[in-house]
This record gives sequence, structure tokens and C-alpha cells, in this order.
Amino acid sequence: MPRDTPQPAFVLVRPQMGENIGAAARAMLNFGLDRMRIVDPRDGWPNQSAVAMASGAGRVLDDAVLVERTVDAVADCTYVFATTARQRDLTKPVLTPERAMEVACEKIAAGEKVAVLFGPERAGLENDDIALANAIISVPVNPEFPSLNLAQCVLLTGYEWRRQTVEVAAEVTEMAGSDWARAIEVDKLAEHYEDTLDQAGFFFPETKADSMRLNLRNLWSRMPLTQADVRMLHGILRQMVRWKDKG
Repeated sequence: MPRDTPQPAFVLVRPQMGENIGAAARAMLNFGLDRMRIVDPRDGWPNQSAVAMASGAGRVLDDAVLVERTVDAVADCTYVFATTARQRDLTKPVLTPERAMEVACEKIAAGEKVAVLFGPERAGLENDDIALANAIISVPVNPEFPSLNLAQCVLLTGYEWRRQTVEVAAEVTEMAGSDWARAIEVDKLAEHYEDTLDQAGFFFPETKADSMRLNLRNLWSRMPLTQADVRMLHGILRQMVRWKDKG
């Protein structure tokens, strides 16, 4: 059965290929969505091509609701979005996927039921379908090539839903089994290099030695070093000294 997590229903209106239904199911489950409704699929239902393409998202297809008309698919909804890239002779608010899913999140949190209509692959939604919608979702694509595959449109919309409902860090760093180096560890590394470079006569002429040491310290502080990095840099310098002594 579908999860209890509040979410919009994604309605595939007269989809033409089972493969695209399966791909849409995968896209939905990628972003935690599992409430699919299918209106009058061209190749019938159930569809083995859809099952094969779903590849791990079969439960979305198992729980999909099959209806004959678009109005039946949204009968229990209080707010409906329609996805389309073409200009229509209908007066409706037009939202980006990001804004649409923000509105959907607000309405669902208030107890409303929301649906998103996705049209057939060849021509998209018909005006009769869009007339059922309260607002239009328009993806800001290249105007010279606005056509989106059904699963692509589902993916984009699902992604924006996920962004509204799950806290996602904009950037993280994988530490690969190490921790960030502490200030004292970086300081000891700097001392090791300064002492070795001093013995090698690097800080010359004497009038510039203090400035050179400061620049070197500043270099270390700008580097996001891990403890493993510090150990490696110590080891590199020790090995270079050993190699020189052997020579």
C-alpha cells in the first residue's frame, strides 16, 4: 500500500508507452512519491513494459489507480496542477515547478488533496484536461526545443517536491575515514616545514625571511587539511630528507 506520507498524486493522462510509465514510476520513487494515477493508457493495463522499466519501483505501479477519464483521476482533489510547455487560451496562473511544489506543500499541510497532471508523450495535455486544473506548471526550458519526455517532467516535479519536504544540505564533504586537522596539528606541520626549509637555506635573503614564513603559514591556513593530509605531508618531507641524505 502507498506510504502514509502526505504527498500529491501524480496523474499520467493517456500515456502512450509502457516504458514511459515505468520510467515515471522510477522517477517518483526516487523522490519519495508513490501515488500514481493513470488515465486511459494507450497500450492497456497492466503493462509488462512498464514493469520492466520500473526496475525496483514496481510497488508504485502495483498501487497505481487506473481510471478512464481525467476528471475521475482528480475527483477527490481540491487543487490541481497541469504541466504544459505550450501557450493555451486559458487564463490561469503559471508557476515554475519550484513554486508549484511550494504551493502544493502548503496546501497538503493544510489538509488539502493535490494532484499534478502530466500529458501524453506526443502532444501533451488537451485543453479539456487543463480546464480541470487550478494552475499550470511550466518548466523554463529552451523555447526552441520545449518538449520534455514524460518521465523527465515527472522527475523535475518530483525533485522540486523533495526539495520542499526534506532538508538537504547544499554542500557536504566526504571525510573518507579522517577528521579535519586541528589547529595545533597544522601548526606542528608548519613548524616541520619551516625548520626543514630553514636548514635547506630556503629563507633567503634574511630581510625577506619573516615575510616568507608568514606567507607559508598563510598557505597552510587556507588549505582544508584533514588529519590524514597532515600525516602524509609530514611523511613526504621526511622521505625527501632521507632521500637527500642517502645521496
